[in-house]
Amino acid sequence: MIFDGHNDLPEALRTHVGYCVDGLDRLQPQYQTDLVRLEQGGVGAQFWSAWVPASLAPGDAVQGTLEQIDCIHRLIAAYPGRLVFARTGDDVRAAVASGRIASLIGVEGGHSIGRSPAVLRVFARLGVRYMTLTHSDNIPWADSATDEPAVGGLTDEGRAIITLMEQLGVIVDLSHVAATTMRDALDAATRPVLFSHSSAFAVTPHPRNVPDDVLTRLAVNGGVVQATFVPGFVSTALFQWEQAYREHLAGLGLRRDFGDNWAPAPRAGETTEQTVSRAGAGHETDEYRRARAAFAAEHPKPAATIADVVAHIGHLRDVAGVDHVGLGGDYDGVERQPDGLEDVSCYPHLLTALAEAGWSSSDLAKLTGDNVLRVLDANPVAPWTEPVQFPA
Repeated sequence: MIFDGHNDLPEALRTHVGYCVDGLDRLQPQYQTDLVRLEQGGVGAQFWSAWVPASLAPGDAVQGTLEQIDCIHRLIAAYPGRLVFARTGDDVRAAVASGRIASLIGVEGGHSIGRSPAVLRVFARLGVRYMTLTHSDNIPWADSATDEPAVGGLTDEGRAIITLMEQLGVIVDLSHVAATTMRDALDAATRPVLFSHSSAFAVTPHPRNVPDDVLTRLAVNGGVVQATFVPGFVSTALFQWEQAYREHLAGLGLRRDFGDNWAPAPRAGETTEQTVSRAGAGHETDEYRRARAAFAAEHPKPAATIADVVAHIGHLRDVAGVDHVGLGGDYDGVERQPDGLEDVSCYPHLLTALAEAGWSSSDLAKLTGDNVLRVLDANPVAPWTEPVQFPA
């Protein structure tokens, strides 16, 4: 069984079809994820991501996150023979025994709660099982890996948020946060944490990856880093290429803003076409795309491969230990995945490559699911947060 830590299909559905969940039991090549390919890939449990841009105003961020959570619940309800809602490790085990894919919810970014503990409590009641402390921008109580340092890690408010998360059973997710925030969070955490989709900084020095000293501390904490496949995170050549093209485009006054063209969920009585037409899809202007294409024509873009991913997973195991590594592909969160890992059906390719690199069956079982199940078990949900579920 593959227990994947991060999949952005809800955001892809928002962008392309206004959150319509129809037809996902058939091949949908415009996405990297559908139910057919999840089964082909051996995915038995999936954290679905509820993500909105950190640039949204607090109220809009809360609304947008609720819309994403609603999409996930409707997705699960629409395919009861293929998917089942899960929160606990026992829920996941029961789902796998029934032949269905356990579906869990992770909120990607602390900006989604709008600095309100009440919103976090409501998210827990809606079944949210982890929250990433930041996304790509700083928030008032925590620094992001891809923003300029502001508070130096976590503030007292941030530490109080971690305490509340642990009381609720919402797992602390340290992907996207600055290394200073990682260290502060590990100081504050009393339960195992996750990195839902990050790889090894020592292999590729992308700020989204995890430094070795943090990996060492993660083992003491009992947490898990779920290795991601994002090409620029796992290929050093591609990371350097992306740095160069961003600097080039910044020199032209162009930027890629995650908050641009954000479309809300359909209004009452509105068709999918009307929803999509109210705002552009994606995060890039036509001018940005043309400039990027011109740069790529002069500077051929390197490709990431399965071998790059294997190197990262091997390093994570070497430093943190085999009990502290998992998988978090980030499918449908990036335009293209490494060669050989193009969509969610490709997990067997990765397992074959790892076996050829010397991974035993028992070690692969830990990597693919056992380790994350242990983290779920070690973060029990608060009894009063019995989740609210939605009809299709």
